[in-house]
Amino acid sequence: MDPSEYRAIYTVEDRHWWYAGMGRISRALLETAYPDRRDLRILDAGCGTGGALGFLAQFGTVTGSDISPLALAYSRARGHAALSQASVTALPYAAASFDLVTSFDVLYHRAVGDPCVALGEFRRVLRPGGRVLLRLPAYDRLRGRHDAVVHTARRFTTSALAESLRETGFAIERLSYANTLLFPLAAAKRLLERRAPAHAPAHSDVTPNPAWLDAVLSRPLAIEAVWLRRHDLPFGLSVVALARRREQGLGIRD
Repeated sequence: MDPSEYRAIYTVEDRHWWYAGMGRISRALLETAYPDRRDLRILDAGCGTGGALGFLAQFGTVTGSDISPLALAYSRARGHAALSQASVTALPYAAASFDLVTSFDVLYHRAVGDPCVALGEFRRVLRPGGRVLLRLPAYDRLRGRHDAVVHTARRFTTSALAESLRETGFAIERLSYANTLLFPLAAAKRLLERRAPAHAPAHSDVTPNPAWLDAVLSRPLAIEAVWLRRHDLPFGLSVVALARRREQGLGIRD
């Protein structure tokens, strides 16, 4: 990822509608899976500038890991100390170290290479019965100028992610799209981008907004967070998955 993007994320992550809304959705899925747990050992793999580490701490003790020293510096600036520099494809932790691994918008990056390698590492560091929570961008046809800035290698569908999870030893508990209500606006934006001159500079979608706009755009995601506690969504701008480490020979089924 371009270094300037880390600075942009750090600047807006605490208030931007997308980060706030997707955080609500992630918390909703975790609260459903762990209604009474506050003692989990959690790894946020690819923690970036540390925005998710705060709400994950509601569920237990959190460690953040990221390949970028710049991202980790921003995480430290937020007050987080349990951090390590590492790729999601080579985690520096012993087997069965964590109850939960989260990875938010990481496996699509060009630097990751094969996402199944990262999923295999997540499974390795999870204890038996541990879970992974993933969030990833959806649909290759929605690629835009933002993808060029953040070095997107791939976007996902629920079926493709399901196949990767099963191949790497996970039993899927929840698999859905998210950010559905704003899908028409995003699709229209991508269409307009494609009509722009080819030489126009690429730019990120992560920019400061007026407070009123963040408030308005975060409301649809707040609604989806409530819905996703019990139901799935048929399409959207993101894919979310909660899966449990499957143990061979125990009769756990997908």
